[in-house]
Amino acid sequence: MNAHRKDRNRSAAALLKVALLTLSLGVAACSSSKDDLDDLALNDTPAEVLYNEGLALRAQGKLKQAGDKFEELDKLYPYSEFAKKSLVNMAYVNFSRGRYAEAVSAAQRFLTLYPGNEDAAYALYIVGQSYFRQMPDITRDQAVTEKAASAFQELLQRYPDSEYASDAEAKLRVAADQLAGKEMQVGRFYLEKRNYIAAINRFKVVVLRYQTTRHVEEALFRLTEAYYALGVVNEAQTAAAVLGHNFPDTQWYKDAYSLLSKGGYEPSENSGSWISKAFKGIKL
Repeated sequence: MNAHRKDRNRSAAALLKVALLTLSLGVAACSSSKDDLDDLALNDTPAEVLYNEGLALRAQGKLKQAGDKFEELDKLYPYSEFAKKSLVNMAYVNFSRGRYAEAVSAAQRFLTLYPGNEDAAYALYIVGQSYFRQMPDITRDQAVTEKAASAFQELLQRYPDSEYASDAEAKLRVAADQLAGKEMQVGRFYLEKRNYIAAINRFKVVVLRYQTTRHVEEALFRLTEAYYALGVVNEAQTAAAVLGHNFPDTQWYKDAYSLLSKGGYEPSENSGSWISKAFKGIKL
């Protein structure tokens, strides 16, 4: 009986220790959280001073410290004029540090809060650049490339006269070329598998969306191949004719002409074809 009572006493003592330890940890956590809030609340440094400190750190190349300063300002003085400027700087600093997701987040937040601001073009440029730096090779999924192209396209549409327009246009061409290249890669795969309809759909994207890229010549030849293989000779002739009209001296046209000749045909454009319509008014 005494042994049983001793066991119960030891158990009660152990539970009490656990309870006290849990309570102390909870108090410590609350105290730590409260200390963090107090530190933030006690920081009465003016917004302008924090901003200038951030700029000075940025100029010295201390980008992490600069980013921390701009974030602190954003927390202490949200929606203030200096917080607005800090958001743009946070985007720049994160981009410069290779923290592209954070750069996009800060830039897009700025665009949401201040769409008409004079720095909106710059924020959009940072979004495009952040995605552009992450573009994968042609064999992988091109979702990031699509985002880069979309950001640069929006920049050119909304701010065609901005100082970033020229570089955005150049990078848009690079992104478009890569997107077209991906379509061609998949289209060739389907062509090799003799899945001609699927192949045509891929080459069609290149002809309709990426006419100014270097891939459009091959796309027209592949359309000639795929349509001819399906027995849709009039579309094959049109693809070859459009290819010859726009790129008469290329090997792609010579190959298309040779392919049709073997069957007793020659390039002949049908003005009612989607291929012909796609090139109306287009200067290549």
